[in-house]
Amino acid sequence: MRTWLATAWSLGCRLTKFGVAAAVFTLFAAASALAQEAGGEAGLKLPDLSQETFLGIDGHKLLLFGIVICVFGLIFGLVIYTRLKNLPVHKSMRDISELIYETCKTYLITQGKFLMVLWVFIAVVIVLYFGWLAPVHPTAVTLPIILVFSLVGIAGSYGVAWFGIRVNTFANSRTAFASLRGKPYPIYHTPLEAGMSIGMMLISVELLMMLFILLFVPGDYAGPCFIGFAIGESLGAAALRIAGGIFTKIADIGSDLMKIVFKIKEDDARNPGVIADCTGDNAGDSVGPSADGFETYGVTGVALITFILLAVKNPTLQIQLLVWIFVMRIVMLIASAAAYFINGFIAKARYGNADKMNYEAPLTSLVWITSFVSIALTYVISSLIIPTLGGDSSQWWKLATIISCGTLAGALIPELVKVFTSTESRHVKEVVTSAEEGGASLGILSGFVAGNFSAYYIGLAMVLLMSAGYLISTMGLERQMLAPAVFAFGLVAFGFLGMGPVTIAVDSYGPVTDNAQSVYELSLIEQIPGIKQELKKDYNIDVNFERAKEMLEANDGAGNTFKATAKPVLIGTAVVGATTMIFSIIMALTKGLSENVNNLSLLHAPFVLGLVTGGAMIYWFTGASTQAVTTGAYRAVEFIKANIKLESAAAASIADSKKVVEICTKYAQKGMLNIFIAVFFATLAFAFVEPFFFIGYLFSIAIFGLYQAIFMANAGGAWDNAKKIVEVEMKQKGTPLHDATVIGDTVGDPFKDTSSVALNPVIKFTTLFGLLAVELAVQMTATQGSNLTHVLAAAFFAVSFVFVYRSFYGMRIRGSAA
Repeated sequence: MRTWLATAWSLGCRLTKFGVAAAVFTLFAAASALAQEAGGEAGLKLPDLSQETFLGIDGHKLLLFGIVICVFGLIFGLVIYTRLKNLPVHKSMRDISELIYETCKTYLITQGKFLMVLWVFIAVVIVLYFGWLAPVHPTAVTLPIILVFSLVGIAGSYGVAWFGIRVNTFANSRTAFASLRGKPYPIYHTPLEAGMSIGMMLISVELLMMLFILLFVPGDYAGPCFIGFAIGESLGAAALRIAGGIFTKIADIGSDLMKIVFKIKEDDARNPGVIADCTGDNAGDSVGPSADGFETYGVTGVALITFILLAVKNPTLQIQLLVWIFVMRIVMLIASAAAYFINGFIAKARYGNADKMNYEAPLTSLVWITSFVSIALTYVISSLIIPTLGGDSSQWWKLATIISCGTLAGALIPELVKVFTSTESRHVKEVVTSAEEGGASLGILSGFVAGNFSAYYIGLAMVLLMSAGYLISTMGLERQMLAPAVFAFGLVAFGFLGMGPVTIAVDSYGPVTDNAQSVYELSLIEQIPGIKQELKKDYNIDVNFERAKEMLEANDGAGNTFKATAKPVLIGTAVVGATTMIFSIIMALTKGLSENVNNLSLLHAPFVLGLVTGGAMIYWFTGASTQAVTTGAYRAVEFIKANIKLESAAAASIADSKKVVEICTKYAQKGMLNIFIAVFFATLAFAFVEPFFFIGYLFSIAIFGLYQAIFMANAGGAWDNAKKIVEVEMKQKGTPLHDATVIGDTVGDPFKDTSSVALNPVIKFTTLFGLLAVELAVQMTATQGSNLTHVLAAAFFAVSFVFVYRSFYGMRIRGSAA
């Protein structure tokens, strides 16, 4: 692994050397023409929050109370973590979950080193931009701080991902053990507790970091620190999402195909791919979403902060809006915790002693209760914090209504997703019906239908709610700021995340339920001599193994559904939030919407060409990430088929299992390296072509990415739960119908858990990095002329294209493993 990584890095360095040298030359050449006063991102200066009072307390002191709330959020997460750790579990199951955790640790340590390699690219640009091109004086103080916050952003994404796998690998064995009691409620409650622990910890850490910058970093360079922090967390999320998505689907496909090849059961302990699959469940479905959620929450906040500083000219109004936004974030943390306890009380009263339950029902009610509580508190707190805004006493309820449109979307979109992915969905049942007569071919086509229809309905739902926000923004907000519609869209994205901890909780539910099944089978608990007597003596359990397995499988169906529901929420936030961030670039290019506004038009050819180019990048990205999965899965299947020992009842060796993990890690990193460098240099290239070309490009990747992600995520979810219906409801494992749905599921694996989910951080990373890249291009054109800028654009594109080429031709399946 080290040899391969060193080789890949060396090749990357050789191919990118000219591009980096060109970027350095660009910055030094442009710097000579800059005025002493910094502009652009370097010129973002935060006002003194203590100059305005709210409820008799100045803004700075009020937000200090937010730090206390964040600490309580951290304690909440740690208390649940401790409870999960101390839940009863049989040694055979605990040993398996600890083995999964150890392989996850190895993967995350490797990814951490890889992240530092990728950070070098970003650090070079940050140093040259904030240290030379647009310095924030004194540079010796400010530049290291900005760099540190870019690392803090990466550390935040990485740290919450680590916490997530630790919690989930406690919860998976505890859930598996709880199934032995024969009651469904504990196997619902344990994964939800784990998810809520992650959600509260994630949002609390993110909010704590942002409050620290806002309250304790001097206002002259707090703005650049926010930008550095956001770029860092976007890089961390993109790397962990993409690599994790590739890893998990290599392992999943490799493990699943053995069911068809050898006619063995799900999670057969003899299959060396199962441990890798469990590791992948955490790497892709826990690490990725945790880092992604952390980054989404932060970047959306940075986008709104940037907008307020650029579009609102009145310092008093700036302070009011900044304090209001952060107070709302703190309140939404409280709302999620309150809704969790309310829903928990209802669910326990209803299902605590039940013998059967619909696992989706209490998860659905949690989402809706959180939505209603958040919306109610949004109006109450807004009326208290901003009763008058810029002399207008009606703006508080208008802004609260705009946020509520986003909060409502956070509850409505999961309901629409379930129409296409739930085990109760007619679309999913259509996949099964198609496969009964037409095999995998017709089943796959029905999944395509589900994905395409979902994009239509979810897309229109987002348009409707964004339109409501826009209409409200025309009711006097235009007197307070420039481009009020853009601010409204940003607030809708903000509202999407109003249920942040709960959104993360229901998303994290899935990997725990999936792992719980695997832990049960890998523990071989049914084969332990005297196990029934031991369980009765030590835990007072009269065990029914068949019922335990049946409940775990049914709960996994709910997990699949709710994993699917979070994806459109996150990608929707990326797109709506990107609109707000793109506005920052537009403001710089048009000098406050006073010049060149006509270039943001279909009559300006570069803008149109940018719109077309964005679609090309989205479809390449989809192909590149899927190709990495295909090649890696081929190698995993090749190894598993050669090393599986079906003649023995013993579990696969640890060495063989680790070899599969190594294969998954290798191709995940190889694929990630190609994708990152291609995206990085494409961003530079398109920013240097022409500024308004780049604006069109950013809008394009957001729109194309939105619909591509929704289609792929929900098509994959439909195929996944079609298989679950065949296994749980129809009880037809091992039949041709089951084989057909397994094939559909393996097609859907990279759809729903690799390509679609990674589009979210890629869009935001490109937009954030584009803030710096396009300003480099503008300065270069102003000082050196457009010819040199276009030459550099061609050079950057050449580097990007090399890695686009390598993402297929360098990743093709060869005759023997590389």
